[in-house]
Amino acid sequence: MKEIIKVQAQISGTEKTISFETGLLAPLADGSVVARLGDTMVLATAVASKSVKEGIDFFPLTVDVEERMYAAGKIPGSFFRREGKATDFAVLASRLTDRPIRPCFPKDFRHDVHIVGTVLGADSESPYDVLFINAASAALMISGIPFNGPVGAVRIAYSSDGSWIANPSYQDGDDSSFELVVAGRQVRSGESTGDIAIIMVEAGGTAASWKNYQGGAPMVTEEVIAEGLEAAKTWIRESIALQHSLVEAFGNVVPMAYTPVVDYSDEVYSRVSAIAMDRMRQANVVAGKAERAAALDGVAISVQEELAGEFPDASKEISAAIRSITKTVIRERIVNDGVRIDGRDTTTIRPLTAAVGLIPTAHGSGLFQRGETQVLNVCTLGMPKMNQMLDSLGTDDFKRYMHHYNFPPFSTGEVGFMRAPKRREIGHGLLAERALLPVIPPEDEFPYTLRLVSEALASNGSTSMASVCGSTLSLMDAGVPIKAPVGGIAMGLVLHDGKYTTLTDILGAEDAFGDMDFKVAGTSEFVTALQLDTKIDGIPASVLASALSQAKTARLEVLRVILETLPAPRLELNHNAPKIVNFEIPLDKMGEIIGPKGKVINAIQQETGTEITLDEDGETAMVTIGAKEMAAVNEARDRILAIINPPLAQVGGHYSGKVVGIAKFGAFVNILPGRDGLLHISKIGGGRRIDRVEDVLSMGQELRVVVDDIDPNGKLSLSLVTDRDDDDDNDDDDDGGDRFGGGSQSPIHDRAPVAHEPATPRGGDRIERNKYEEDDIEVVSFEAAFEDQLRAEYGDLGPEQAEPRAFAGNDGGRDRDRNRRSRPRRDSRR
Repeated sequence: MKEIIKVQAQISGTEKTISFETGLLAPLADGSVVARLGDTMVLATAVASKSVKEGIDFFPLTVDVEERMYAAGKIPGSFFRREGKATDFAVLASRLTDRPIRPCFPKDFRHDVHIVGTVLGADSESPYDVLFINAASAALMISGIPFNGPVGAVRIAYSSDGSWIANPSYQDGDDSSFELVVAGRQVRSGESTGDIAIIMVEAGGTAASWKNYQGGAPMVTEEVIAEGLEAAKTWIRESIALQHSLVEAFGNVVPMAYTPVVDYSDEVYSRVSAIAMDRMRQANVVAGKAERAAALDGVAISVQEELAGEFPDASKEISAAIRSITKTVIRERIVNDGVRIDGRDTTTIRPLTAAVGLIPTAHGSGLFQRGETQVLNVCTLGMPKMNQMLDSLGTDDFKRYMHHYNFPPFSTGEVGFMRAPKRREIGHGLLAERALLPVIPPEDEFPYTLRLVSEALASNGSTSMASVCGSTLSLMDAGVPIKAPVGGIAMGLVLHDGKYTTLTDILGAEDAFGDMDFKVAGTSEFVTALQLDTKIDGIPASVLASALSQAKTARLEVLRVILETLPAPRLELNHNAPKIVNFEIPLDKMGEIIGPKGKVINAIQQETGTEITLDEDGETAMVTIGAKEMAAVNEARDRILAIINPPLAQVGGHYSGKVVGIAKFGAFVNILPGRDGLLHISKIGGGRRIDRVEDVLSMGQELRVVVDDIDPNGKLSLSLVTDRDDDDDNDDDDDGGDRFGGGSQSPIHDRAPVAHEPATPRGGDRIERNKYEEDDIEVVSFEAAFEDQLRAEYGDLGPEQAEPRAFAGNDGGRDRDRNRRSRPRRDSRR
């Protein structure tokens, strides 16, 4: 086993410590380092191939992140209980590491390099992504693979009080207004080390941004971002110093021997330049992308034909030389003449157009076009239960706002395969998602799940920022009350002969041949997202400040076109969108709304055609109701509110009810919203003993019942209502016939006696209530009278059997009635 080497240092301004360790894990990798921040641990390994693939004309670097759910003490939630494809966060972490690492390899190095980050520990406090950037750089530094590092990285959060927090926790990040991930390396000037050169920036607002701003927090403007980039250099420098300490403790690092790969020889370049330079200048003034590509292809073909005899086996070298000359021509024209490929100056935006409502069945749609770049964005609204469940190492379990981005090959006029989303598509979608996040209304204001899909239909420069603009349009078209419209613009920078030139609204070729590209999205007042990548060693602060200011001017022009198309979100949701309301209820009422085995809530959903969700929210519960029509939503809401504050039943009152439950001892009948009563088996058979309630009643059967009694706990005891009972309600003077003698009929059985009336004394006249004062009438309970009658007709009934309870606490008052059987009571019916 190798010697275990560990270095660590405290992060300035915090109580956190970062450490790098090597020698224990993955000893066969060219370089392996375990980085730790708190209890978050990442194993970074770097391996290079021993030879170069023949004919390769690019640097084959692959960066992978392997999330292991055991790192957070979880078992994967998939069917196979095993990690599957990389999560979006893992893909973003891979790209986040690739972008600052890739420019640091020698241009003539073409060996395959594979960097893998395996997440070993996740403490729900510190994200692992930035830690992996530092670990990957450290692994490369001790691997011997040619690498112009180290690269340091840090995440900083802009708090509501206007200060920058280094390496914030998940909670710190959620509470902040803005987060910046910055990576850079130290530039050497002679023998001394110089300033930190920013290589990569990934930044965006948070869901708390708008709330913080409304509360008086300082807004994140271009000036604040420039200050943040300068502040980040302190912590980047600390990471670089710690990596140097690791290399020093590691000892002698043996450099990897490799064969430099050149794209063309000096002789080939000289001949191609002499023949093609003027022709390339003429071809590059063609404004249209397709026409310019055709002109450049014509030049390339003619040069190949002319040099075929002179360099018979150098077709690839000639092509590479042509590309290099094209790059030189474009850059010289921009810097020296201030004129770009399509004839624009450095600050002009291509023609802008926008439209909404293109798809009649969609909830919202927006089309944004900038020159030859065209993106269609579609907004779909759904119930809260349609949110995305996350199976990740982070602290978020669900995601209600999603943005997906598609980039088909026809968007560039090419033929290609269409498979699962590539890393670029996932990254662009997340960038656009982050740009809109600060203005998306919170769930308590707008209880919808939102999914936006951007279709890149034509591409010639920054479809990601066109996706941001299309998202704003489709959200407003759908009627989503976003806090402010968001626009985005892609910028570029060219450094030639020591002169910096910033470009507004770059083309695809300018992105490829330039030295820096950065994308800025935001409202008219603050920045919501930023992405920056450079290929040069450092950008002066004054140049960066000027570029950000130029980007704001362009963004305001984009916002002007958006607002001319649709000045504000529509006042009403699209008619195709579901109608949703939500409201709070007491937590202890959730059970009543759900009902036994979901009986109550399922009945409401089926009968109203709505979807209902209930979620605990601290001491209260949140009810969300959705349906296609608002009338259905209102009906379901009224029924739920009636359960929470139900109308009270009255003793002696007659009600239409429905059988909602059947037990051995009787049936449960719903007579009011949230009010069920027990119809005892002894009151069902019309004076006859029945063995099974199901022989007489069925689920869902409608009945007319009378409330016999309400116990102190609010439980109801019911009896059946007969036609004569209804007549009594309408005519108080009708003394009717003999209630046990067949003068009336039960709705259950033709010969059934009226179950809820007091028994008539045998052999005597019926007692008429209107001829005696109530105080002179003394009767026993119904059960006692009924049993006396049965004994008189059938003889001894045998020992009394205890009846089982159906549901806890819902005995319909039977126990109390048994205790009263020996005690006379007054008739409570009036």
